[in-house]
Parts: sequence; structure tokens; C-alpha cells
Amino acid sequence: MTGIDRLKQNFEQVLLLPAPAVEWLLMLWNAIQVFDDVADGDPVDRSDLDNTIWNTLVAMNQNSFYLKNAELLAPVVALMIMKWQASDRAERAGEADARSFVWRAGYYDVVLMALQICHGAKVANENAHLVMELYGETLEEYMKEFDNA
Repeated sequence: MTGIDRLKQNFEQVLLLPAPAVEWLLMLWNAIQVFDDVADGDPVDRSDLDNTIWNTLVAMNQNSFYLKNAELLAPVVALMIMKWQASDRAERAGEADARSFVWRAGYYDVVLMALQICHGAKVANENAHLVMELYGETLEEYMKEFDNA
């Protein structure tokens, strides 16, 4: 099972998010993976780039979950971007540490907000640990990336 399949399964079967929320969150996930690859100078498949262009400029903004909740989602996405950029600057400066590891995981803040929007603050709070468990990388794995750089 791929990482995206695992996310989708958890969104649908564990967090019980509605289809439009799942679709929007997965488009966001795919976009940030492509953007991260571009920023790192890693190869990006043309079809992945084309899908990302379409999704970020058209599909994500037309998604019914996003349209209904844009006022709540946009600020959290903005924070996700700023946290990733700060983490990326630390990494490029050779200052990667536990803080940059945590800050690069802002996507899960968006997932938690989606859970709150769909099921309320009480359910989101009671299940926040399930969102945290979605993060697939450990601090040790993250730091090894920089030991070998």
C-alpha cells in the first residue's frame, strides 16, 4: 500500500471524512509532494506536474468541501506553507533538528482542521492522536537524511 493509499484509507475508514474532504486533502497532499520535489531539485514526472497544476489552480478551489469551508481552511494552509518554508530554510542552512522536523509536518494540522470541520471540536480532540499517527516519518529517519548529505 502506498502512502497516498494509506492516507485515503485512514481518511475514509478511521476518521470517517466525507468524500469531498478526502478528495481535497489528497489533492493537497499530492501538490505538496510535487512542490517539495521541485524545491529539492528532484525529478518530477510530467503527468504529476500537470495534475498538480490543474488541481491547485482549478480542482481544489472548486471542491465542495473547500468552497464551504475556505474561510477556515485557507489560514491553516497558509500556516502549513510558512512552517514548511521555515523548515526548508533551516534544512538548507544545515540546521535541521527536531523543530524543523515538526514544522515540516503542517499538513497534519490541515487534516486535523478538516476533522474538526466535519465532526466538531470534541471528536477532533478525541481523535487527534489518530491524525498524529498518520505522520509516516520518524525524527531519526528525518535526521539521517542530513547525516548523509
